[in-house]
Amino acid sequence: MNRDLTLHDIIVAGIAVAAGLAVALVLRVILRWLGVRALRTRWQGDDIIVDILRTLAPWSAVAAGVAAAAGALPLTRQVGHIIDEVLTAGVVLIATFTAARVISGLVRTMAQSRSGVAGSATIFVNITRIAVLAMGFLVMLETLGISIAPLLTALGVGGLAIALALKDTLANLFAGVHILVSKTVQPGDYIRLSSGEEGYVRDINWRITVVEQLNNNLVIIPNAKLAGTNMTNFSRPEQMLSVTVQVGVAYDSDLERVEQVTVEVAESVMKNVDGAVPDHEPAVRFHTFGDSRIGFTVILGVGEFSDKYRIKHEFIKRLHERYRAEGIRIPAPARTVTLHQTTDTPADAPVETPIPHPRAALDQAS
Repeated sequence: MNRDLTLHDIIVAGIAVAAGLAVALVLRVILRWLGVRALRTRWQGDDIIVDILRTLAPWSAVAAGVAAAAGALPLTRQVGHIIDEVLTAGVVLIATFTAARVISGLVRTMAQSRSGVAGSATIFVNITRIAVLAMGFLVMLETLGISIAPLLTALGVGGLAIALALKDTLANLFAGVHILVSKTVQPGDYIRLSSGEEGYVRDINWRITVVEQLNNNLVIIPNAKLAGTNMTNFSRPEQMLSVTVQVGVAYDSDLERVEQVTVEVAESVMKNVDGAVPDHEPAVRFHTFGDSRIGFTVILGVGEFSDKYRIKHEFIKRLHERYRAEGIRIPAPARTVTLHQTTDTPADAPVETPIPHPRAALDQAS
């Protein structure tokens, strides 16, 4: 300190700090107003610019006010230099967090636009955030006069030990990156693993993949296991898929009439039920002479995997009602049981008694 501290110095320093706070408050109000206006435009660049300035500009004004106050006080050169370094490091730190938030937001937006779903692949977001924060931390250390060369050397030497200790974690990390880059699985896809788990992929982060089942339960799958297992993706290459329904009619049925009625019901379901594909042409394919019926397959089209349950539900209800109206019979299985009498009847004279299936009794009652 070159001279004694006076009341004038304190007043000037207080005015400088107050001016910095006032400027920060004014900037915050102006930038909030600009943010509302930026939301009304189609260009997203102005939203990003205003978002950056809303955090960085007010804090920079406060730092400038504190720096001006320090310059007005009779401080030694060493103390003044330390204050300048601390303020600069603080601004760098704020800028780093702001950049990490904005850039990770851009990455999340790009992931959502590419996958077309609300969920995001947070693995890229987390990697981006960590990279930006690491670079900002190194810049802050350089600003404080701390050499980062020994730190980088230590990280290089200890990297091998860290890799060995985090072998499983790194395996999941690289497996998640591979899954997303290869586009075999994306958030929003409906998948089924060879082990039986199935559902919608909600998120792929640096360690696990989150799959939401149709009953709203979450299945947590390590990325390495997901990349190394057999899997069916029902959303790729197309989200629309075909669903088959197995039907059987009696042998005395008019198959031409059966096919016509079945196609009419299927077309009605395709056009009137949510989740169906209206322009899909249903198909009927007879394939089996069964024990009690002629079996055939009906091929329907659905928009996505979870819609197939509702489509099959509506189709079976409407087809059963239409068959009853048309007199088309769906026979129940029946078996013939042979009884051998050992007393009055010779052993070679079997008595055949047909025993209908319980469903046959219901069929006759209807």
